[in-house]
Amino acid sequence: MSRVIADITMSLDGFVTGPGAGPEAGLGLDSDGLHAWAIDSDDPVDRGLLEELTAASGAVIMGRNTFDVIDGPRGWNEEMGYGADQVGKPPFFVLTGAPPGRTRLPLDWTFVTDGPASAVRQALAVAGDKDVYIMGGGATIAACLEAGVVDRLRVHLSPELLGAGTPLFAGTGRHRLVQRDVRVSRVATHVLYDVSR
Repeated sequence: MSRVIADITMSLDGFVTGPGAGPEAGLGLDSDGLHAWAIDSDDPVDRGLLEELTAASGAVIMGRNTFDVIDGPRGWNEEMGYGADQVGKPPFFVLTGAPPGRTRLPLDWTFVTDGPASAVRQALAVAGDKDVYIMGGGATIAACLEAGVVDRLRVHLSPELLGAGTPLFAGTGRHRLVQRDVRVSRVATHVLYDVSR
């Protein structure tokens, strides 16, 4: 049975981007180290997990800000995409107030305007026996947690202190988590939780 897994990288002080994040600076100013585990690491823990998660993705949900970075001129390309150099191509569901006029990347995009629960329903319908991943950003994961549609939360903890940026858990309310897995590399600590409902 498919699970819905919120999966995101976070700094030690709780930010998923640094200050100034946007289409020109996706992760914010001087914040590229957040995703070093996925982009630059040759540690077998990081490489194995990246391959595992990309292969397990039956569908992916993201917010509009994340989409604007990914589909923007400095976003994904043929060498770097979903799953970093794995360049996975599952169906993508974008939570947005209004669909864009056009897209740059030739991927399977669905723009969802009626909220997180609808995005999850649509993603589960096409995921087959694989999982649905919510890749961010922080507000999208918080909204999905608040909507009660997340089964698991995976946090890739980056050894960075950003001091400011986009917080992951702002406004999420109270949630009880059960730790299920911890994997440690030289570059990050990967923690998986079940979300109690």
